[in-house]
Amino acid sequence: MKKIISTNNAPAAIGPYSQAVEVNGMVFLSGQLPIDPATGDFPEGGAKEQTEQCFKNIKAILAEAGLTTDNIIKTTVLLNDIAHFGAMNEVYATQFSGTFPARSAFAVKDLPKGALVEIEVIAAK
Repeated sequence: MKKIISTNNAPAAIGPYSQAVEVNGMVFLSGQLPIDPATGDFPEGGAKEQTEQCFKNIKAILAEAGLTTDNIIKTTVLLNDIAHFGAMNEVYATQFSGTFPARSAFAVKDLPKGALVEIEVIAAK
């Protein structure tokens, strides 16, 4: 049975999808844009600040599911330009304690709303 995970502490879905879905102890988060849920805007700055906001949103959704970043087993990072990889990676490395999850990172042509970074995660209970 699947359970929809939703919180007001992360941006609402901007399309026909859920913030996260739990199935059989696995939690699948939709890609999180760097939108501040309080303002609806991106943070000032560049890829570092946007990566930080993506993780704030991820942590809020995980908390709603009773999880933390320690439960993340796989991430996918989308960048609008591979030149942002270093800045994203610097922030990314600070988001985990202990071991890191598996990860894929890709440069894509564009991201919704002109974002520089989008991150999706899979977590296990």
